[in-house]
Amino acid sequence: MTGSEHTGTLQGPSVSAASAVMAGALDAIGAGAYVVDEQGCVIAVNARAEHLLGRPAGELLGHDAHDLLHRGPQGQPLPRTQCAMRQAFHAGRTAQAEEDYFARADGSVLRISWLITPYDMGDTRGATLVVFHTPGDPQDTDPEPEPPAHPLSELQRLALLAETTTRLTSTLDVDEALQRLVALVVPRLADWAVVDLITEHDEVWRTAVVHAVGDTLVRHEDLQGPMPPVPEESPMPLSRALRGVASTLAGPQTYQVTPDSGLAVEQRRLFETTGMHSAVIAPIRSTRAVLGALTVGRADDPAPFAPVDLPLIEDIARRAGLALDNARLYQRQRKVAETMQNHLLPQMPGVPGLRMTARYQPAPDASQVGGDWYDAFPLADASTALAIGDVVGHDLEAAAGMAQVRNMLRAYAWLQQEPPSRIVERLDEAIQHITDVAMATMIFARLEAAPAGHWRLTWTNAGHPPPLLISRDGLARYLTDGHGILLGTQADTARPDATVLLPPGSTLVLYTDGLIEAPGRTLDTGLNRLRRHAAALAHRPLAPFTDQLLHRVRPADNDDDVALLALRVPER
Repeated sequence: MTGSEHTGTLQGPSVSAASAVMAGALDAIGAGAYVVDEQGCVIAVNARAEHLLGRPAGELLGHDAHDLLHRGPQGQPLPRTQCAMRQAFHAGRTAQAEEDYFARADGSVLRISWLITPYDMGDTRGATLVVFHTPGDPQDTDPEPEPPAHPLSELQRLALLAETTTRLTSTLDVDEALQRLVALVVPRLADWAVVDLITEHDEVWRTAVVHAVGDTLVRHEDLQGPMPPVPEESPMPLSRALRGVASTLAGPQTYQVTPDSGLAVEQRRLFETTGMHSAVIAPIRSTRAVLGALTVGRADDPAPFAPVDLPLIEDIARRAGLALDNARLYQRQRKVAETMQNHLLPQMPGVPGLRMTARYQPAPDASQVGGDWYDAFPLADASTALAIGDVVGHDLEAAAGMAQVRNMLRAYAWLQQEPPSRIVERLDEAIQHITDVAMATMIFARLEAAPAGHWRLTWTNAGHPPPLLISRDGLARYLTDGHGILLGTQADTARPDATVLLPPGSTLVLYTDGLIEAPGRTLDTGLNRLRRHAAALAHRPLAPFTDQLLHRVRPADNDDDVALLALRVPER
């Protein structure tokens, strides 16, 4: 497959955004760097590579890296069978070379050293990172005062830092970020990794103690748990790191002196239990606060850490601090949002002779609240009101607009003994003048008992996906009557009502568009999918019916929140 054939696959906005995110991570590398996909086509490139190659990103993305860049010493095309980088790429292994050649845009040949290594994208896609620099370029090298016991080349160090940035910033879950941090440093740099975190209540918690046994990471939960407080003036390495002072080399002899705090006692126990003979302890801090400390130690590996190892581990800990801070901020915001959502979405009322349940799932990439909503409440004439709607957006502003619409609807429905269409007309007129809601859809219905075990449903639809009615025998049909324009259009048109009898054993499903819409698929595809699965699940009790319907029908790539309200008329 040629590079030109791949170029067209990179034009979508989501791919461009992903390339930009990866490029931002690669910019942390002080050398040229690019990432290729499983076919060897460039999917991300940093600014340094653009400069060295004399090519903007647009001339690199989507092209086969070998065909575009790899050359012999005189600039001649390099056969793939003679390309060591290409062989390492196909083998999926790490490799490096001190001398090779890339073609620049102006036709000249650039002498380079390179490192290639598999690259974790955080999903199932395979990728490979290539880091290169021109030998002797002062920007790409940093002379070291003394050789480390386990020397990493400059390219390997930069590749590790790039992988650290990419892997840690691609998750907003604290536990997942810690697992990735540990996997980055052991067994690559050490055979033990210990993470101590300072909680929001200023308590120290030993969150992870992990030992690398070959390629297997073994967690030692007996060494994890709460820790004594951080002493204010202790000179011991962990105490200093948890105060954000400095990184330090440590060993068992460090803690053989008389302990100056409970923290020192725990550290002595840690070194005695793990058998670590050499360790580096570095603070984990964000731009705002000290979050904890990272300890990497060697027990099985006889080589001790040296002062030259400190900058690399400090840099890894610093990047971990930024990622953990972002994850904590996100989780704090999510907790606030979930609390708000729980107060906004009501509990289902008990209606004699009916079963009702509702579900809400937030947008996966938003702040866990949104504009989708449902409601059910008794009316003054003893009938029951049902509503489901969608205010445009899935953030706190949309949730606030949703709350306004829902509360106004409740007030109108209780005070005005009118058909659903007239209630929604009043609501539409009001939200245009006294709310910030620009556009919304909804279904408002009135439900009341009818003879012979039936229930009468009267509704009006303001631009919302139609209700779905499933008989006890699995016959499913959409209720397409009563359909009018959505709210917020300022069109002065009368809204229709529709009425249907719900027979015994039937199930009514009201839902929002996040259940049926997905990028690249038609609305009819989603509606047909919902109808088929609802019919297949009609024999299930209402709660598992609703859970399974949501699980089966909601598209995996859905980026919208979903509200679903289901009710069932019992068998006679």
